[in-house]
Amino acid sequence: MANYAGAKDDRMARSRKPAKPLDATASTDAGRDSELRIIGGQFRGRRLRYHGDPVVRPMKHRVREAIFNLISTDSAGRHAIDLFAGTGALGLEALSRGAAGATFIERHVPTARVLEENIAALGVGDRARLLVTSAFLWCKRDLPTAGAGPPRDRPWLVFCSPPYDFFVQRSNEMLDLLRQVAQHAPATSVLVVESDQRFDFRPLIGENYAAWDVREYSPAVVGIGRLP
Repeated sequence: MANYAGAKDDRMARSRKPAKPLDATASTDAGRDSELRIIGGQFRGRRLRYHGDPVVRPMKHRVREAIFNLISTDSAGRHAIDLFAGTGALGLEALSRGAAGATFIERHVPTARVLEENIAALGVGDRARLLVTSAFLWCKRDLPTAGAGPPRDRPWLVFCSPPYDFFVQRSNEMLDLLRQVAQHAPATSVLVVESDQRFDFRPLIGENYAAWDVREYSPAVVGIGRLP
């Protein structure tokens, strides 16, 4: 675990440690990943649809479980925003655990259709808004506009789990997206980012984010940023 709280020296980069293993066997984890179920809350155990398209990389069950263990009760009463939503597993998990509403951003049309079916299957259409658009475009066009973006009368719980290559091939856009979220999010909002080891969270320190709690679940790296 590493807690990036302002310093940007090499010692902090070396301080990141793997999180404690969560599952005893890889085969068990693989089986649970293929099922893609809600882990906790109102819809615990409910299965989500996944079309198997390699364009979509569903977050591993153990990583999703670890994230919701770390953020604990942060879902309750917040508005969840699931950028690069895929099947919607993160935003739907937040709704299962008491989020007041959720905005899902998914550009890939076939995947958005699957997400729409998952929303309908759980019966949360009245609390969910699905936008079929680019997360980068949404952050530039809609997020800054009052009424077009998510509600600002309650803190947000933002999930950002794009293809890992975006953190290299589109690194400037990714940093700008995370800065835009911090700039417009209500106080005490929480941002959860899933990357791999190629992404450095430290350039974001001092730009709204006071610190990042960074943990490794190889090959995933999860960073949790909290706004004051």
